[in-house]
Amino acid sequence: MALKHSALHDRHVALGAKFSEFGGWEMPLEYSGVVKEHTAVRTSVGIFDVSHLGKLVVRGDGAQEFIDRCLTNDLGRIEKGKAQYTLCCDDATGGVVDDLIVYLKDDDHLLLVPNAANSAEVLRRLEEAAPAGVTIADHHETHVVLAVQGTRSDEVLDAVGLPTGHSYMSFTEAPYDGIDVVVCRTGYTGERGYELIAPNEVAGALWDALLEAGAAYDIQPCGLGARDTLRTEMGYPLHGQDISMAITPVQARLGWAIGWKKDAFWGKAKLEAEREAGPKVTLRGLVAQGRGIPRPHMSVRLTRDLPIGEITSGTFSPTRKLGVALALISSQVEEGAEVSVDVRGREEIFVVTKPPFVQPGVRES
Repeated sequence: MALKHSALHDRHVALGAKFSEFGGWEMPLEYSGVVKEHTAVRTSVGIFDVSHLGKLVVRGDGAQEFIDRCLTNDLGRIEKGKAQYTLCCDDATGGVVDDLIVYLKDDDHLLLVPNAANSAEVLRRLEEAAPAGVTIADHHETHVVLAVQGTRSDEVLDAVGLPTGHSYMSFTEAPYDGIDVVVCRTGYTGERGYELIAPNEVAGALWDALLEAGAAYDIQPCGLGARDTLRTEMGYPLHGQDISMAITPVQARLGWAIGWKKDAFWGKAKLEAEREAGPKVTLRGLVAQGRGIPRPHMSVRLTRDLPIGEITSGTFSPTRKLGVALALISSQVEEGAEVSVDVRGREEIFVVTKPPFVQPGVRES
């Protein structure tokens, strides 16, 4: 099957991007190098094309109540103009179908942004459960998502005439070249920044304007390689690695994204039972004490002969200049404990640590 392309694909080619497949899309992996792009976001500003993310528009009388009955988090916690991290879980197992962001535009109008690989499955499940009068439209290929992330992101958006300064996990709409763009104070890097959701017809002009405006701050086009190292430094989970149909939100320490007092959400009974009993394994952070670089599926041991789990996400941290990881390990292992990781046949020592691994700037006003 042919890979899908963003409306900005030709611009990425012109910039010399290296590409890789992500959820059925061919997207930029890197341009000038992962470390350079990562550092630009931590110290100034970078721009990502993340148009492979899903975009589902839910409308109709009772749309908010319907989504609230399906997804884990409590939409009653937020007001119109706010966004919320939430999970779509399997009702029978409690496993994670996907994690996503919900934007509450109105009681009868919501925007859902799932991951590329799972967008169709989230859509299928919602369509099967939707009551009469509630519709779900798939805008996956008609809109782009641009992430402008970093300490100078406000200056870049200001320069192109888009609104800034709204609070974390909020959004607003504003015209660009006469076409409405959703400007969201969200992101997946841990830094202050924005995600812009725009129709394809304005994508090229907007991308070009952002790069031009950001030149004064040495803006870097960034690929999904840097996005992965940035999110790993923050301990943000990636579906398919740190959460999955086999790894529940209770195991992944995502109970804060569950409205436990709600009457219903998919997977409620299974997740309540697991929380009550206590999970046997828990997602933890690991920080290298030596030079070892952790990678997914490497074995984690309490001693050389006692396996306790495995790495789910691992990388070299460009900010801390050492290896960091998320690992699904025995819940009996406490924070501060030393564990060993089998790094290509070498025993490397890591310390169990609560993420994030770097100080976040995302909530700074």
